[in-house]
Amino acid sequence: MQLILLVLILPSFVALGVQGYSSFSDGVGLKVATVDGHKITQGDWDNAAREQAERMRRENPQMDPKLLDSPEARQQALEGLVSRRALETAVQKQQLMAADGRVASVFRRSPTYAFLRTPEGQPNKALLAAQGMSSEGFAERLRQDLGLQQVLAPADMLPRSLKLGGKLAFDALLQQRDISVKRLEAQAYRDQVQLGDADVATYYQLPATQKRWMQPERAQIEYLVLDAEALKQRVQVNEGELKTYYEQNRKRFSTPEERQVSHILIKLDAGAKAEQEAAARAQLEALQALLRSDPKQFAALARKHSQDEISAASGGELDFIGRDFNVKAIADAAFALGKGEISPIVRSEFGLHLVTVSDIRGGDVRSFEDVRAELETEQRSELAKKEFQTLSEQFSNAVYEQADALQPVAEKFQLELRKAELGRVPAAGAQGPLASPKLIEAVFAPESLKTKRNTEAVETGVQQLVSARVLKHVPAAAPALDEVKEAVREQLLMERAAALAKKAGEALLAQKAEELSYDTTVTVSRMNPHGLPREALNKILLASAGSLAKPFGVDLGTGGYLLVRLNAVKPPSEQEVPAKQAEQQYAQALANAEGLAYLEALKAGYKAKILASPAKAASSP
Repeated sequence: MQLILLVLILPSFVALGVQGYSSFSDGVGLKVATVDGHKITQGDWDNAAREQAERMRRENPQMDPKLLDSPEARQQALEGLVSRRALETAVQKQQLMAADGRVASVFRRSPTYAFLRTPEGQPNKALLAAQGMSSEGFAERLRQDLGLQQVLAPADMLPRSLKLGGKLAFDALLQQRDISVKRLEAQAYRDQVQLGDADVATYYQLPATQKRWMQPERAQIEYLVLDAEALKQRVQVNEGELKTYYEQNRKRFSTPEERQVSHILIKLDAGAKAEQEAAARAQLEALQALLRSDPKQFAALARKHSQDEISAASGGELDFIGRDFNVKAIADAAFALGKGEISPIVRSEFGLHLVTVSDIRGGDVRSFEDVRAELETEQRSELAKKEFQTLSEQFSNAVYEQADALQPVAEKFQLELRKAELGRVPAAGAQGPLASPKLIEAVFAPESLKTKRNTEAVETGVQQLVSARVLKHVPAAAPALDEVKEAVREQLLMERAAALAKKAGEALLAQKAEELSYDTTVTVSRMNPHGLPREALNKILLASAGSLAKPFGVDLGTGGYLLVRLNAVKPPSEQEVPAKQAEQQYAQALANAEGLAYLEALKAGYKAKILASPAKAASSP
């Protein structure tokens, strides 16, 4: 259970590939959720959505990029972020942070982290650095992971034997029922219905009908968007500054040189006596003499003589290493060698080594022409951010001072004046400003609707300000009958036809059961409904087994009426759901339900609340 929740909710706490969810400090301050009184900002949300997209892209490179930044994906990222914050709060409140000794013990003993340990049991700094982490950062992440495991422990309290529960659950869910049915279609009774205009008008005025046809309140608006993304295309890029930056940061555009290294180790303690070191050195000198005559023997000699238990089996190979390799003596020796050369004997904290280099890669520097587009994009982003900071206050003042129109503001700031229709709830698939709760709140504020003046400039995303003006306000109301008369007539016609079908069906039920005839006999189940509507299938499956051979009716609404006779109740097909599979699926479903219920209880206890909709912070609607 802990593993399931950690995989679903906490992918960042598996120790590698983590940048940390505590670094969301560069986003805007717009509050989108709260946990235990602490806010989660729009910037936090954007970072979480970006990290989620990157992780999903790594796991499934073929995934459609649009799915990674959809409103549904952003909502999932926000819910996951709220869950993480609730769990982190629980760790702090319940004082479950692991002590240093516990962290060290788990690292040394757990097979999960074996690949991160050096032969001496220390963190492999080179591997951690490749993931953008220091050994201290890794230890802190492991400490958090252990704390979270303790928080999640109560969710792992399911019964050990689920065989009976699985059988009962799947028997009830997937049992089969043999039935005879007769269907009275409402369509067959249409010709018996007579409607006049007065009937339609009276029906349309009924509260239930009015509610059915009610169109939501909406506002037709014009609006302006000032954001850094749009400003990118307007800023001027300085060619000289691009070249200067390139020259000052050439290292950034170079591929670090790496060397494929193998070594032979003779272990030697730091406090070894002189005669012990002399013996070890003599052993390596003998091997060195053999290698001078035939360097190709290195792998064979390493397998036989090296005391590095991990690399000896692979001929002493350490794979490609950089200059920052965690054993400095080996790195220094390797980068002083040419391809195929053997080093002098070198001393490290582990003992004496012979080192050889079998291959060299990297060290190339990309030309300015190759990276120019990348540098230009970066400079445009930076300049656009500065431009936005400069213009944001001016924009806010302008929409306030020129309160009765947005066109002059659009001309002053060279912005496109856009038009849209908004409801109090974002439309399905809405993105950008039109999905922002803050903009919707500003548009439907009583003052905005009454005066039709510009709203204040509201922050709808990262470095994004929007002001809108209501052009027309349409209150929630049903349309005039003339606009929908034919559709209303058809609706009333089918309702009355269905009523006649039901009346006919009930008359048949009043007859003797043996006098009823049926159209067909079928075996239905949830896996094979034979075209029955869900409501009808549910009623049939919920009917008491004691009502065998006793017909009953199922109202299908405007679909008509169904006469049903229950002939037999059968268990699920073993071929469809094998017993072992049923037990496993039941256990999985129960575990998921228990885990999610526990998480929801935890969030409720810390008053976790989501305040924003799954809007995509973007400059376009």
